[in-house]
Amino acid sequence: MSNEPDNGAPDNGAPDNGATDNGEPEETLTASVGRWKSDLKLVVGLVFATYLAFGLLGILTGVSVNETAGFLQTVTFFAAVFALLTLALNLHWGYTGLFNIGIAGFMAVGVYTMAILTASPDGTPAGFGLPIPIGVIGGTIAAGLVGAVIALPALRVRADYFAIITLGFSEIVRLTITSGSLRRIEVGERIYGTGGGSGIRYTPVDTVVPWLLDFSVLGYLGEVLYGIGAVVGVSQSIINRVLYALVIITFVLLFYLLLQRIARSPFGRILKAIREDEIVARSLGKDTQRAKIKVFTLGCALMGLAGILWIGSRSLVTPESFMPVVTFYIFVALIVGGAGSNTGSVVGGFVFAAFLWEGPRFVRTILRSSLDVRSPPTIYDAFVELAALDPMPLVGYVVGSLDEIRWVLIGVVLVLLMIYRPEGLMGDRKEIAAATDLSRPGRGGSDE
Repeated sequence: MSNEPDNGAPDNGAPDNGATDNGEPEETLTASVGRWKSDLKLVVGLVFATYLAFGLLGILTGVSVNETAGFLQTVTFFAAVFALLTLALNLHWGYTGLFNIGIAGFMAVGVYTMAILTASPDGTPAGFGLPIPIGVIGGTIAAGLVGAVIALPALRVRADYFAIITLGFSEIVRLTITSGSLRRIEVGERIYGTGGGSGIRYTPVDTVVPWLLDFSVLGYLGEVLYGIGAVVGVSQSIINRVLYALVIITFVLLFYLLLQRIARSPFGRILKAIREDEIVARSLGKDTQRAKIKVFTLGCALMGLAGILWIGSRSLVTPESFMPVVTFYIFVALIVGGAGSNTGSVVGGFVFAAFLWEGPRFVRTILRSSLDVRSPPTIYDAFVELAALDPMPLVGYVVGSLDEIRWVLIGVVLVLLMIYRPEGLMGDRKEIAAATDLSRPGRGGSDE
């Protein structure tokens, strides 16, 4: 955090009358608490309504309870990991205006570091066989350090060049992993390295769930979920994945609280001032370069941690897990939720996972369980049979192409957002740089 006093708000020492220890007036703090409660109700209501709608839709259309529960668990998992990554991106882009399009690269640094630290010494390639928590911490630190190294020269260039540098970095990381020089590194009688295109096998991070269940409170929660699953017909493997999703949700809550704390601190107001006009912030004596390096390092570390919780839950990591399209997914989630709002980041991650990522696949499951549809080889064949007044081949072709149609759906959603709500679903909650709302009622108003 900066040691310089923020404009109108002391960083250290006793607060002014009517001000909190971070420089905010008490009225602002009270309003923040009320807004936090309303945000919590909004997120819980959205999640509950979505689960209820998908659950009823699946059961009423003949999808088994186990399959419906598996879908809801998958939505929960991806909603949580997308929320983590969107929160980290919001710290860069939403709060500071740093256009980082190298998210996949920082995820790769975190996951590969974790994999090398925790993989078995007898594996191929070999690892160091360290415990999972050390691997998670090591991967997070590595992603943050790489972010700091990238930030030192990159943040001195203009925003558009900075975006190109981060994109180039992401591809450099992916291509470096696949390079022959790092694929196999012989040390003594063991072969270390990245494994090239074959990747690295390791103990997945979701194996912490049995360890967590050894605690009395968590063990009781597990027994309750196992009991409910046995009654309604949900397999134990899905219950275990639900428990790991709850672990990730805990990280979402920690990310949210951390970023909310940063956003409302003097350091956070410097970040928002940089976003609004860096030259003005610098003219007020703020060290904007140091602030940008700090926030970029922190954001990259969070991206590395989110990647570990996502890709690290598998037993194998390969370079294909970090294609540039992963970064595109995170930006779509942030645009949907609204940049500049932590609550919007969580909402955007959930909406993207539920309706754009997993929703089309569930629709395919419903249609295949309800209708006898076959997919013709080409759309031409489907239209030929439609001319014979048989619509089912066209329906079958659409169902079989839902993975590709999902891209069209994402494009349509982005176009509609740009036309009708360019600020995103929660963009009206974008936080201002000043500690108090300086806008005049009726003259544009606050954007909070």
